[in-house]
Amino acid sequence: MNIKEFLLRLKLQKGIGYVKMLQIASQLDTDEVDIENLEQMQLSFDLREKALNAYHNDDYKRTIDRINAQCKVVSFFDDEYPEKLRQIYQPPLILFARGDVSLMQKNIITIVGARAATVYSQNVITELTPKLIKQGYVVASGLAKGVDKMAHEASLANNGKTIAVIGNGLNHYYPAENQNLQNEIIESGLLLSEYLPDTPPRPFRFPERNRILAGLSQSVIVTEAREQSGSLITANLALQENRDVYAVPGPITSNLSKGPNKLIEAGATPIVDFNLKTERFDNSNTGILFSS
Repeated sequence: MNIKEFLLRLKLQKGIGYVKMLQIASQLDTDEVDIENLEQMQLSFDLREKALNAYHNDDYKRTIDRINAQCKVVSFFDDEYPEKLRQIYQPPLILFARGDVSLMQKNIITIVGARAATVYSQNVITELTPKLIKQGYVVASGLAKGVDKMAHEASLANNGKTIAVIGNGLNHYYPAENQNLQNEIIESGLLLSEYLPDTPPRPFRFPERNRILAGLSQSVIVTEAREQSGSLITANLALQENRDVYAVPGPITSNLSKGPNKLIEAGATPIVDFNLKTERFDNSNTGILFSS
């Protein structure tokens, strides 16, 4: 059995979450998986039994065939898997994709910010995105309301490429108002998830997907964001993975500017003229800015 099918079986197996799946995957050292491989792994009795059940369960074969008919499946061990993402803490072992998977190999810049963003974010993104596209960047975001939606729409409007990393399975539209945008991204960009296609949205899944947004990119831009927000989690993760972090400064009277201003205070590069500076952001002395 090839590794990709085996990983899919593990993902379908009840009682095997990410940590246990990673424990098994870290011991895979061949392109094919067989019973002998599994029996030689350093696993608890219970986990070995679950892995063997996943290997033998014929029902999973039908489910996997249906998944493969719905989307492209990229495993950690595939050449298509982006190297930047492979190097992060707790990389996703399986990615489900619709659209152009080659975009994962391009220069990617992530734009994130508040769901309740103001016209200030819209103006910044409208002005900045064409310049990023001209420089060859693919713009990534999370397909949420507000800044995410603005970033995706600005990319498409300027004939650029965009990647949406979502916190649910590919068969769901969340939020529902972004259904048309999601379909546009599938046609002209890439829709990406680490969750099985029928997985519904749940609050805890959105912080989980933020590590993918940070990991895929070489830089992260934060427009408007509160001090405690998913956007700051993404920036924090980007810092941990030694990515460039940029922030859009704003008035100190605005709650939505407190997040970016805090990032700038800690050393992030402020965006002041729509031209990103090229020097690396030095986070060697800052540590983690915000707890997640």
